[in-house]
Amino acid sequence: MNNYKLLPALISILQTRNLTESARQLNVTQSAMSKTLQQIRTAFHDKIVIREANQFVLTHKGEELKLQLPTLMQTLDNLYLPNTMDANLCRRQFTLASSDYVAQAILPSICWDLANHAPNASIEYQLWHKDNLTELADMPLDLVSTITDMVPENLHGKSIGEDKLVVVCRDSHPLYQRKRDSNTLSLVDYVNAKHILISGGGDKDSPVDHALTVLGKKRQVFASVPFFQSAIELLLKTDTLLTTPLHIAADFAQTHDLQIMTLPVDIKPQQYYLLWHAKHHHDPEHTWFRECCYPFLKNHLARTKEFGMKLLHADK
Repeated sequence: MNNYKLLPALISILQTRNLTESARQLNVTQSAMSKTLQQIRTAFHDKIVIREANQFVLTHKGEELKLQLPTLMQTLDNLYLPNTMDANLCRRQFTLASSDYVAQAILPSICWDLANHAPNASIEYQLWHKDNLTELADMPLDLVSTITDMVPENLHGKSIGEDKLVVVCRDSHPLYQRKRDSNTLSLVDYVNAKHILISGGGDKDSPVDHALTVLGKKRQVFASVPFFQSAIELLLKTDTLLTTPLHIAADFAQTHDLQIMTLPVDIKPQQYYLLWHAKHHHDPEHTWFRECCYPFLKNHLARTKEFGMKLLHADK
């Protein structure tokens, strides 16, 4: 009979490719993990991982198992789940990943709803980078709110909406004062200005640099910061520009002396999605959690974008 007790260790080894880290994750000694690896190799008639220099690489069999096992294990775990969700009895820790902006602007409302309807459940929030989307199957995440042009086949998702990029600056910025007369921000002014970049998430304004490269131009980066709030504080104290989605710009403009200008580069609207791996799709607790999160994300985007359009229209 096959030894299914080896599977958790196998999954860890496939993900970490590091016996020391896998031993730490499973709370066993490295010697015990080495013995387990030998058992795994015997059971699967394959080396699974091979040492090359200072690291392990996966064999072809190892690569196949890395793709297949997470979904299979989740399917087995789902057998123990109740057929229906009783929010009052749910003690699950849900994991949601997105930007620091979502953590600041939307997460408190999600937590309020969770506390009122599932008082024994909890949330772990993680910062997200869109480049991790293809690795979602290997990550311990329930939901991801992100920008993407294409939803991978192994993921399920719901469209939150779309938004365009705009330029934000403080009210006293010389470019904005000049723009009030000419009613436009030229590409030359945009490129020559000093810019703030937000490195956390890395998915808000990267299309701009690609578009500028095609035109043979490049922005002058004054500062790169990890969080939206720090970027806003810099905008308020310096003559800099921030390129960001309209709904985010409009949200901050409600509480700060900021102005919004049209981006002088043609960029297609960004598509926002709430995504989850296929292994979670039929999980009743997961279904309940994503249906809890989705309206807050969608309504916030729609509301703040509508306010932002009014600001742009009033400025003309």
